[in-house]
Amino acid sequence: MNKIIKMVLVGVMPLFLALPVAAADLKLGYVDAVKLFQEAPQAAQSEVMLREEFATREKELLASQAKAQELDDRLRRDAMVMSESARKKVDNELTSLSRDIRRNQEEFREDLNRRRNEEIAKVQEFIKQVIDKIGREEGFDLIFFEGIAFANPELEITLKVLTRLKTLSK
Repeated sequence: MNKIIKMVLVGVMPLFLALPVAAADLKLGYVDAVKLFQEAPQAAQSEVMLREEFATREKELLASQAKAQELDDRLRRDAMVMSESARKKVDNELTSLSRDIRRNQEEFREDLNRRRNEEIAKVQEFIKQVIDKIGREEGFDLIFFEGIAFANPELEITLKVLTRLKTLSK
């Protein structure tokens, strides 16, 4: 039994000794994902596009809020001199408008978040493609993108990726 264990150890030992040598030959890099998303022109373009896409709806919401505020001010200011039916009419209109505003705000937020997530996914995919291309062109064995607790600053290639992204955005 001891001979079998010794034979297995003799056979496996060279593999363990070769691991540090193999690891030393790896070319590693990492990308600071937060910095990349803050500075990538594609992310900024995406944000501008979303603002433009939702600007009309946002203006409509602001106009509705202004109208509701105007009705509320009118009701507070003129309630004592208004007839009961006029006061009820303005109050009902304000209640209905407030309900519509809340519903429209919720729909706006949901639609904006859905579109923002779609755009973020597109930008992430594009960034991943750029990182993959840099990795192949420069012979990297492994590039870390997210979830880095610590990395030697010499391994960081974020600026290379940003430079490539800026070049591709022109």
